[in-house]
Formats: sequence, structure tokens, C-alpha cells
Amino acid sequence: MPFDKDTLTLYPTEPGVYLMKDTSGRVLYIGKGKNLQSRLKSYFAAHPDQREMIPYLLSQVESIDTIITFTEKEALLLENQLIKQHRPKYNVLLKDDKSFISLVLTHHKWPMLRLIRFKEPPPKEVGKLFGPYTSATAARQTLDLISRLFPLRQCSDVELNSRTRPCLLYDIKRCVAPCASKCTKEEYQSLVEEVALFLKGEKKEVLIELKEKMEAASDALEFEKAAQYLKMIRQIEHVTEAQIIEHPGVEDADVISLYAQADAILISEIIFRHGKLQASEHYSFHRIASNDEEVLESFLIQHYRGRVALPSEILLSIDLPSKKLIEEILQVKIHSPHRGAKRKLIEMGLKNAKSLFLREQDARSLKEKMLLELAESLQLTRFPKIIECFDTSHIAGSDPVASVVSFVDGEKEKSRTRLFKIRGEGKGDDLAAMREVLYRHFAKQKEENNFCDLLIIDGGKSHLNIACDVFTQLKIASIDLIALAKEEARHDKGLTQEQIFVPHQDKPILIDPRSPLLFLLQRIRDETHRQTIAYHRKRRSKRVIRSSLEEIPGIGPIKRKRLLTHFGSVARLKQATISELHAVKGLTKKDIETLLTWMRN
Repeated sequence: MPFDKDTLTLYPTEPGVYLMKDTSGRVLYIGKGKNLQSRLKSYFAAHPDQREMIPYLLSQVESIDTIITFTEKEALLLENQLIKQHRPKYNVLLKDDKSFISLVLTHHKWPMLRLIRFKEPPPKEVGKLFGPYTSATAARQTLDLISRLFPLRQCSDVELNSRTRPCLLYDIKRCVAPCASKCTKEEYQSLVEEVALFLKGEKKEVLIELKEKMEAASDALEFEKAAQYLKMIRQIEHVTEAQIIEHPGVEDADVISLYAQADAILISEIIFRHGKLQASEHYSFHRIASNDEEVLESFLIQHYRGRVALPSEILLSIDLPSKKLIEEILQVKIHSPHRGAKRKLIEMGLKNAKSLFLREQDARSLKEKMLLELAESLQLTRFPKIIECFDTSHIAGSDPVASVVSFVDGEKEKSRTRLFKIRGEGKGDDLAAMREVLYRHFAKQKEENNFCDLLIIDGGKSHLNIACDVFTQLKIASIDLIALAKEEARHDKGLTQEQIFVPHQDKPILIDPRSPLLFLLQRIRDETHRQTIAYHRKRRSKRVIRSSLEEIPGIGPIKRKRLLTHFGSVARLKQATISELHAVKGLTKKDIETLLTWMRN
């Protein structure tokens, strides 16, 4: 029964949060208001909200719950918390992988630069942090660049302590080999300081210092060392030349721009650090019921709250009524400039946002067209928005596993990936394994009413029949079903002809090997196969490790777990010294002697 708008007069007039729910009690949308009753009445007014998704939202709403708060600030924070908890269909929701990747110069006699990923701020004892970076790729590229520019050690602390001769990195001038005393503590510390300056963006200071060292080495007739400094100088100058854009008036700032059209929104983020453009990101949302201001409010809190390193200021393309509240929550200055150099940055951000939006919309329409063609070619009864594919894997019946990989609108959706350990009869039979995982998966999907539109089975006619039997058993009739198999004995010009089997049809459907439709199906099947093989290898590796440690007499499951936790692998355990074994909690002298004997053998 639709929501009765006459009951709105009974709702509170205090600030708070409202939750719109459907007939099953599922939360569809969460919002906030200074006056809850007034805010809710605006949805049902004679001149209703003009946002495109509002009619669709209201047609599904059966009940509205409210939570009163003392202040607007509390309502803003509570709204963000509830959105993360309920993940409503019509709210802006960033992926909740709130981990940050940074570079760290470790606290050590011989510091090293390495990547670190964390959700909570790491303790200061870890080292000096630089970042966080917008992507793992950017962080790895920076690490690789610095390892080529500055010859710091790259080995672990254990290798550093146990090594007596320099490794290959020393020979190729990528490490100064502190392990073999090939450099002094002062020389190494000087390199560390240069790395820190470089990561802070102070490249000019690094170049000045390196030129001074090069001249000093040349005056001292140390020509090989002078040549190394010259090489580093040239590499840094080359990197500096690649700087994209510089804005002296902006030090540390994020430029956030929003472009919206119908029910689709794109937010562009351009990142400036030390006056230079460092990176850019963008975030796309579809079927959003919030207005532009509400979208930006929610985005800012989800994106920045809890971050370790924040910009000095955030520049926004639109003014926010709740700007002061968000500044209090994030402890960051927020501006919406209307003129000057900072306004030009906003305009640049808007151009980027619009360009990205149009490209994404074009790519999206092409994918929709391809999926429509797929539905027509295979005579599907539903538009294949959500496609799932199943595959199984084992070696001679050992470690049997299966996986299901989902594609939504033609792109892989990681959140719907499922991995299965095969039980029962499926352990020795491919068909039985497929029957087992299909039944387990779709029995659960039936409870959650969360079906896909098209199911792809990696196999032939017999695998298809198994899937049909499972659907009949579970009384599922709303999913299209196909099986994809390579045609036997085909080696024509390197292109593999695929057979597509569909229910109630004896002969397979053949698609042109050059067709983009076939490429899409193969990509889905190959990704599922890759996921299944990776899971099988992981399971097999764990079993082999477990079996290897189980051979050691007197070492029980608790001590095995402690050993693996401490050393990380059997290979590393086999290289352990007596002092390292003593560091493992719970090992007796007899245990260590047993382990040393096992390692020797």
C-alpha cells in the first residue's frame, strides 16, 4: 500500500533523519532535514520536487521512519552513518574500502622506502608517511621512480642483517649496499633526506644539493661518484619537466566539481599539492534521488572523514548551505570562489567533469546497445543487465572449487563474486560439482530475491541440462540461461569458434568469431575461469603448506599457526636462524632442535 501523505502532519518538526522504506521494509532512501515535517511535505507538495528520480522513489515508498537529533550537525553525521549501514538504492554511496596507500620512510638505522596500506592511522613508530595517494598505481610508480633515482636499500630487515656480500642491485648502481658496509651512515642518511625532500615536492632543493655534491666529488677526483650524481640530476630534471601544471596561488587544495544530467551525476576531483597538479579522480553515480547540494554534502563526508592527510582547503563548484557544519566535521576550509585564479580552477574542474560525463555516457550507451544485440541474437526474454557466469576447477579431484563472477552493464561487479568449496558428491565429478554450486547459490539468491538476468555456464549441453534441472527444482523461471563451449577440432586462423547452447534447442548457436558480442561472452567466461583457477591454487597452496608442517613431529596446530604467522611462508621458515626461532612465542628448546633437524633434511 502506498504511503499516506495525510499522515505527514504527525511527523516531528525538529531536525533529524528520515528513512523511506518499501513494502518489505528495505530502506530506499535516507535524508536529513532542519524541520523533518516540512522536508517530507516538500516531496508530496502540489509543485513536487523536479528531480527525475523522485516519482520513481515515491511510487515504491510505503513507510517513512524518522530519527530526531539535537542539531543539524548531528543529523548530517547520522545520515552518513545510516547510508553506510543500509546502502540505500537512491543515495550516493562511495565504495567502503576506506584504506589508504602511502609511502613510508621506515625508522631504522638504514631506512628504506616502502608502500603501506592502512585503514586506521598507523603509529608514528612505523616511520615518516608521505601520501596518501589517490591510487595504488600512482604510489607504485612513485616508488619505482625513487628506487631508480636514489639507491636506498630494497631488502627486508632480515636480509639486511644476514647478508655479508652485496646483491645484484649494488652492481647495477641501484643500492649503496649498507649490508656490506659499502657506504657510511652519513652518506646513507644524506640519501634519505634527499628522498624526503623529493617526496615533499621540493625538487629544486634536491637538485641544488646534488649539484654541490657532484662538484665536490669532481674536485676530490672521485669521478665515478660524480658521474652517479650527474645521472641522478638528469633523471630528476627529466621528471620535473613532465610536470603538468603549476599554480603558485594554490598550495594544498582539492578542486571538487559536479556535473549532473537527468538521474546521472559525475564528481571530478583535481588534486594540487605544493602548488602543482598531482592527480585527478572522478566518481560516477546513477539513479540518485538527492539534489546537487545533498550529493556534495554526502560525498565530502564519506570521502574525507577519517582521512589521515587532508588538503589545506577544498574548492567547490557550488555553494553549500551546510558549509560551516561540514568544515567543523572535517576540520578543513571550504570555499566556492566566484572570481580570481581559484575560480579558474573551478571552471577547469567543471570542463573536466562535463567531458568525463559525456564520455562515460557514450560508453554506457554503447554497452547498452551491445547488450540489446546480445538479447536479440540469443533470443533472451530479459535485458541482460546482470550476467553471472559459473566455472569449476580441480586437479584429479583434489581441492575442488567453483566461482561465480557477475557483470553489471557489461562490467565486472566485484561485490557479487562468490567462491565455493565443493562438498559431497561434487568432489569427484564436474557435473555433480556444477549441480551442487548452482543449487547452493540460487537457493540463497531465491531467499534474497536477488537474481541475475542471464546465467552463463562454462560447458556444453550436459552442463546446460544440469542448470535447467536445478532451476526446475528451485522453481525459478525468471533467468535466461546459456552454456558456452569451444567447438571441437577447430583451428581456423587462430580464431576459436564458440558454441552457444540454449534450453529447448538441439543445435548450438554460432556467432561470428570477430563479433564484439562473442568477445563480451568470452571475456566474462575467461574472467570467471581466471577467478576459479586463482582460488583453486590458493586452496592447494594452503593444503601443501599445511601438509609440509604436519610432517614435523611435536609441532601441533597452534605452534604451526604461530610459525606461519611469524615467518609468512614455509620457504621463509626454512631460512630462519636460531635467534629468529627463539622469537616465536611458545617454542621450547626441544621444538627448536626439531625444527632445525627438519630444516637440514
